[in-house]
Amino acid sequence: MEHGGDDTNHSNDPNDSSDTTGAVGTTGLPGAADTAVAADTADTADPTNTADPTNTADPTDTADPIGPASGTPGTPDADPPPTAPRDAPRSRSRTRLRSRTRPRRRLPRRLRRTALALLLPLLLLLGSLLATQIALRAAYSGDPAEGTRTRGRDALWLGHAWVDGRRTDGDLGALARRLRGTGVRDLYVHAGPLEHDGTLPASAHRDARRLITGVHRELPGVRVQAWLGDVLATETPDGMRLERARTRAAVVRSARQVLAAGFDGVHVDLEPTHSGDRHFLALLDALHHVTRAHGATLSVAAHQIDPLPGLHRAFGAVTGHPKWWSQAYFGQVARRVDQIAVMSYDTMQQWESTYGGYVARQTALALEATPPGTDLLMGLPFFHEDRFGHRAAAETVPAAVRGVRLGLSRTDAGRERFGVALYVDFAATEADWRAYREGWVR
Repeated sequence: MEHGGDDTNHSNDPNDSSDTTGAVGTTGLPGAADTAVAADTADTADPTNTADPTNTADPTDTADPIGPASGTPGTPDADPPPTAPRDAPRSRSRTRLRSRTRPRRRLPRRLRRTALALLLPLLLLLGSLLATQIALRAAYSGDPAEGTRTRGRDALWLGHAWVDGRRTDGDLGALARRLRGTGVRDLYVHAGPLEHDGTLPASAHRDARRLITGVHRELPGVRVQAWLGDVLATETPDGMRLERARTRAAVVRSARQVLAAGFDGVHVDLEPTHSGDRHFLALLDALHHVTRAHGATLSVAAHQIDPLPGLHRAFGAVTGHPKWWSQAYFGQVARRVDQIAVMSYDTMQQWESTYGGYVARQTALALEATPPGTDLLMGLPFFHEDRFGHRAAAETVPAAVRGVRLGLSRTDAGRERFGVALYVDFAATEADWRAYREGWVR
């Protein structure tokens, strides 16, 4: 057994002469210990033992059987040197030699295979991410086409304070001055949220009539839509369940309620809606029947489109949150409404260039899927916060506007039913409004 420092088996065999080099005797000189051991073995192991007449290793050797212990002339009556202990440790040089030649231990084959199986997908993922970032940077390059500016079909999300009495006539006047000369034609005013059963308390929008009247007076041609939203129970046990017919029917009644209050349309924002959700499509069909009967607009806040085919399935399998819609499902939603606004923010991008490239790609995908008769709006991030999925320094209004123009230029530069949607009024800065005006309006 090869075990460094344990030489018991070796020292117990007097015939083992494999360690004849490097041993150190009691005098500290090489070779003395071996001579002493040999002499002691031959003459002192048995008191009655006499020299072996058959030992003819050196017939000319007449030296004292004990031999000199230190390399000096021997003294016949001197005591024999002490015998080297049988459990004496090997020399350091011998130990180092054996440790150098000891074979390296290798991982078990099964462990190596497991590590390889885990490492390969990780390397593939990292490679895919790197390739994606390079592609997004490339998508942000180039110059937008001339004429890729506002078509007068833009929108602005407004907070709940506009319908619960907190905003004043002075606030409305300031808003009107802000919007004059821009391309904003629709206001999505938060009139909910809906209850999980689909109902809407009338108290949620008690000051809506004053807002609607004031907007129509100050901003002729601008429509005020009721923004109705709720959290769906698609990823948590709590929330609205669209698979229940009575819940969908209640949402339709809530839409009738806000139209009766004077709103010009209904803006639906139910999240997270998973790609392929047929109950959501059924709800849109029922809502569109109502809005058409009232001569009102039906619009929807839409999820982003798969950057790569099928990505929502893979991402959902890992995280439980599919995030994106397939391009085909996006088209199914767009064909059921008058207006579709893509929430093209919260993209997980870390740089302006990759975010702008991402928006350019989303714009192209959405244009391909949206029928010509539906207004398509791309969202601009008029808010500033750092959290998972959103980095404020990357998701900027200038980057989004440039990305929208690049995507429009490459896909359908002449598309008339197209615009941007600004999210959201209460978090916007002067820099956001300036970037919108300079990059998109002029």
